[in-house]
Amino acid sequence: MSKNLLLAAADAAEEKHVQMIPLRNWAAENHLSSEASTNLHQSRSDKIKRTTRELLVRKVTVAYGIVELLIRCPTNNVLLDDATKIEFDNFAVCISKTADRSSSQQSPSWDDIRGIRMLSSGLSLSIEEPSYLSCLFEDGGEKDDQMGRYLEVELDAANALVGITKTDCLHGAERKEISKLRCHYLLAKILYQLFTNEELHGDKRHEVDDEPAYKKAKIGQLSEREGRVPDNKSGSDLSNITAVGRMQQVEVPASICRIVQNLFESASERGGDAYKTLREVGKDLHLLLFDPDRFLFDREARSTDNIQLQFKKEKLYGRDKEETLITDTFCRVTRGKSEAFFVGGFSGSGKSMLVDTLRVNVKNVGGYIIKHKFDAMSQDRPLSGVISALNQLCLMIKKRLSLQHLTALCRKLKDDFGDDIGLLARMLPNICLLSPECSSLFVGVEDENTNDKMNPRSVSFTLLRFVRLVSSPKHPIMLFLDDLQWADGTALDTVHTFLSDTMGSCMLFVGTYRDNEVQVGHAVFDLMENLKISNVPTNKVSLTGLDQENVNEMISDALCLYPRICKPLSDIVFQKTKGNPFFVLEFMQSLQSRDLLQYDSCLKRWVWNEDTIRAEEITGNVLHLLSSKMNQLPNDMQLLLKVMACFGASTKEPVISYLAESPEYSDVRNGLEGVISDGFVEVHEEGYIKFVHDKVREAAYNLIPDRDKKQLHYKLGKTLYSICEGKDVGNTIFLIASQINHGKEFIEKDDALRIPVAKLNMKAGKMAFDGCDHKMAYHYFVAALSLLPDDSWESNYDLSLRLNFMTARAANSSCRYDEAELTLRTIFERAWCLNDKLPSYFLLVTIFLAQGQPNEAFDICSSILAQLGETVPDTVTVEMVGGMIPETLSMYSEVYGDDWLGKQMENTNLCSIVKLYSTIATAAFFCKPHMVGYFVCKMVQMSLRNGVCQHTPLALMQLSTMAIQINNAASVHRIAKNALVLSEKFGSSDQKICINYYMGAGQLESHLSCSNKLRKGFASGLSSGDANTAFFCASHGVYFSIISAEKDLTSLLKEIDYYLLLLETHKSELTKKFLLCFRETVATLIDRGETTGIDAKLSYADAYDLGPGNKLLASLYFQEVFRNYWLGYTERCHHYAQKSMSISKQENFSTSIMKFYHGLNILDILKKKASYPKSLEVDEIIESMKVAASHTETNFRNKLELLEAEHFGITARHDVAMRAYDAAIVSAQKAGFLHEQGLACEKAGFYCKRMKYDEKALEYFNQALECYQKWGSSVKVDFTRKELGKLSVNQANSGAKGVFIRKKL
Repeated sequence: MSKNLLLAAADAAEEKHVQMIPLRNWAAENHLSSEASTNLHQSRSDKIKRTTRELLVRKVTVAYGIVELLIRCPTNNVLLDDATKIEFDNFAVCISKTADRSSSQQSPSWDDIRGIRMLSSGLSLSIEEPSYLSCLFEDGGEKDDQMGRYLEVELDAANALVGITKTDCLHGAERKEISKLRCHYLLAKILYQLFTNEELHGDKRHEVDDEPAYKKAKIGQLSEREGRVPDNKSGSDLSNITAVGRMQQVEVPASICRIVQNLFESASERGGDAYKTLREVGKDLHLLLFDPDRFLFDREARSTDNIQLQFKKEKLYGRDKEETLITDTFCRVTRGKSEAFFVGGFSGSGKSMLVDTLRVNVKNVGGYIIKHKFDAMSQDRPLSGVISALNQLCLMIKKRLSLQHLTALCRKLKDDFGDDIGLLARMLPNICLLSPECSSLFVGVEDENTNDKMNPRSVSFTLLRFVRLVSSPKHPIMLFLDDLQWADGTALDTVHTFLSDTMGSCMLFVGTYRDNEVQVGHAVFDLMENLKISNVPTNKVSLTGLDQENVNEMISDALCLYPRICKPLSDIVFQKTKGNPFFVLEFMQSLQSRDLLQYDSCLKRWVWNEDTIRAEEITGNVLHLLSSKMNQLPNDMQLLLKVMACFGASTKEPVISYLAESPEYSDVRNGLEGVISDGFVEVHEEGYIKFVHDKVREAAYNLIPDRDKKQLHYKLGKTLYSICEGKDVGNTIFLIASQINHGKEFIEKDDALRIPVAKLNMKAGKMAFDGCDHKMAYHYFVAALSLLPDDSWESNYDLSLRLNFMTARAANSSCRYDEAELTLRTIFERAWCLNDKLPSYFLLVTIFLAQGQPNEAFDICSSILAQLGETVPDTVTVEMVGGMIPETLSMYSEVYGDDWLGKQMENTNLCSIVKLYSTIATAAFFCKPHMVGYFVCKMVQMSLRNGVCQHTPLALMQLSTMAIQINNAASVHRIAKNALVLSEKFGSSDQKICINYYMGAGQLESHLSCSNKLRKGFASGLSSGDANTAFFCASHGVYFSIISAEKDLTSLLKEIDYYLLLLETHKSELTKKFLLCFRETVATLIDRGETTGIDAKLSYADAYDLGPGNKLLASLYFQEVFRNYWLGYTERCHHYAQKSMSISKQENFSTSIMKFYHGLNILDILKKKASYPKSLEVDEIIESMKVAASHTETNFRNKLELLEAEHFGITARHDVAMRAYDAAIVSAQKAGFLHEQGLACEKAGFYCKRMKYDEKALEYFNQALECYQKWGSSVKVDFTRKELGKLSVNQANSGAKGVFIRKKL
């Protein structure tokens, strides 16, 4: 090589901040001695072993660079058959200048190689690892422990020193073929010398075997191959040792030997695994660098028995498009919007593996992954899977968050759930483990009435409230439900509740299902349709079999062999498995187990016979392979697999331990280690033993003859029952009962077992019911009923009564109303006395009310009251109720005292009567509202005479709501407060108490707090199953939000739309009409409905249909007054105010709000007409406002002051007008009434404008603008800006100086 070429190349390398070393010198410095190679396999020093491996990787990197450079030679006018070009001394290695080469004791970095240069042609190649990969190993990453490299190369043509004209290279196809063969041979020589540090002299190529190596089963050493090596200096005769044989002798890895061998085969134009192009060589070398542990380094094993197929079970093959899609979906969820992702496909197609690709991403953003797998054995426990997943989430949260954050979360739960926290703890017991103080928060009194009202919707909503609190864009939840083909509508409806929520939850739902096992009408398709209707973004993919290229990659990884060599085998496997990944894995393992696939320790690779494998008869079902494999297992392993298959996809370890205590199953644990090592099951940290795949469980279950399956289930259940009887086994009771129930035909033959098994099922049902899985509870109760003997009402009366009632409760809570009513009718016929029937009557009334049948509920209550000696009048007049209310209030004032509050009603019949009056009052509210007051007064009077009971608080609260007026507010408010005290005493969380309080005496409190507490009342009501009361709380909460500006209008509109969405499921037409009325007001105030829309506008006919004096009509008139005033429509506002006062006979706080706006409107009219004929009406309104403010200053002080300021202004009392305006502004700000603060500023601005105080007017209008912007009313913002514009023009025209106008203009 010319010295000038070396110098020129060195100068070029210097410019790129690399150091160039001739390949010969570099190879000598990085020589892998025979002793060092031996260390690769035998050394006990990890450091020496790593150093040796690093040297190998460095050499492969150089080899890869040389090959990639040769590939680019033809397009850069360099001939590939020129021995002077493709020669060892014509190449140089470029390394990073940072490498320290001064010390012979320090090895250079294994990844410091930066390029390869061909000296004579001047071509150079840069070798780089992409920068985006380096970030994966920052901050304590694993790069130091991994040698795998994904390299990219780029030709640097700018440094070319010597070129050949293009015409010199174009000598036709024959010349190209000769060039290729010659190039492969020359490259083989270079690689030989690179890895052995010995030259291969001569150009003679010896014959090679006709039969390729991969077709021989046991063919010995790779000897008698291409090329001979020189005699070594020690004098040993190496003349008969082939090149590849010599490489093996010096412990060059078999993967490198194979490349050299195949290059020689190509040069000899032989078949076998000969290379066809240099690109194939480059791909093989790139693979060695990418995964050296798998492909480069030789396998370490003392015998071939220890060599196993190296499947990458964590790698997802052939699903790049789907993986990108699901990753993008999750990224969108982290922005705060819930989405759904469905994955269909045959069993074994890789659905779960696709989902698992998200684990790292979810973990990196601080999210949580919760999972449940449905199976055929748990179809009667549909909701328990979702509940179990969320219960597991509690443990994840505890593990991740600090004690400080856990304590804060616990307080947040307590604040949001209030009295419902015990209900949540029943569903998710692990909540009690979140922090030390959590355990004391969730102790509450169980309310049977709440249990009777609960249903799947209320359970779903309660869980949703929890999800809202623990999920966020920073901590999204991924809920993964596997095998949805076994799920039913109950669980999937809960998923829909989560995803369709618009109030703060952040969840990615991923559901997988076998699309060949679900038909049209299945619940999974209903869920997809419902999500579409709810505008929840939904993605769906269907996984088919892998293509041939992916199967080849999968097999290549398993065999640790180049894909090009595996291709013939993978094509056969593809034909037999249709590309099903799990089938491929099992088929390959079956080939190994039958010695059709063997590891040859001499060749250091797997070998096979293609013709034999092709001739293999195999069914298209992986079950055949698995069953064949299992049939060869020892008896103890087969027994364990059968037992676990009976239990489902997974089994708790304690269950296996329980079984091992019995003589019949004493060997069941012995097979555990074997089935784990054979890859049938795996043990999870949570204490579960689970099958690795559902097909494995299916195959294990098929080991049991069909005729014996029921009996085995029964025997397992019976054995567990006998061992666990008297023990607290927790949820294991569900497994025991389910197993025994398979053998119902055996139980019915043994009368001694009927009652014990019935009680077992009843216990399991009660546990499920307490955990709010009502459908599962119903299944267990029905199973228990079916086992009772025919004469059970005579022989086991108490058990029959209790079990029938529990069944009816579970049926009701599962929305099986017909079954519930039928069971209750049985109780009415068979129960011995009225007291035994009363709970069932109350339940039937609850069912009728839930189904919208208040008349039927009323009739039942009336009938029972008659049986208890009470008379319900056929008619109740308004006058009758009007006389009873003051009479009752008088009795209260006489009896009330601490002694009465502590006096409890002891007569159970009287308690039942009061409860019946409370229930009939609820029914009357919907069908005979004029009678409600009568029943309320009866309840209160009975309590005053006989002592209080748990229904007294509601009665007192309802009385205070009906009785309260401005003139008696203080005394009635005391009644309401006492009702709250009693409610707390009895531990009642009845939402009716909440709504009645804020409809009446609660209005003395801040309207801001009213809206917040009613919002909580809504959540509590929906969680407890009392939807009617919940939505009354919702509608009244919205009302208070409107009049108090408790939240901005856009957020309030979102809340209203959320309620309306829920009402599509929870039918309540009356509440819907109220909400539509409120929505029109909010949408109008935002932008007159231009973008918010008021398509569902309420008509007056809707209100008139309810009859005169109804609250909907009063609400509609008030909203007309409110929004017309804010829009500036004075005549309309006055018209509706007159109508509102005509139907509102009582002076209460709601009418006072209306009068405030009516008074302001009158004053606006008076300003325009410059006459004061109605000033007397304004005076009356101001006087009534003073009374209201005396009772609740927070709500009415600012209103009084603003009315007075306006009145002072138009009556020319200018000395006090400005002070009154400022006082009104301060009072509104203090109360938190943002809109009325803006209104006071606006009115002050207009007053100043009239008085020619333009600068002061600008200041007030700017303040008003700021308030209206925060309130979110574009209508008022635009109006105020126009006024500011007019003022600024006036100022400019008048030449005023120094006027301050804010940037917001």
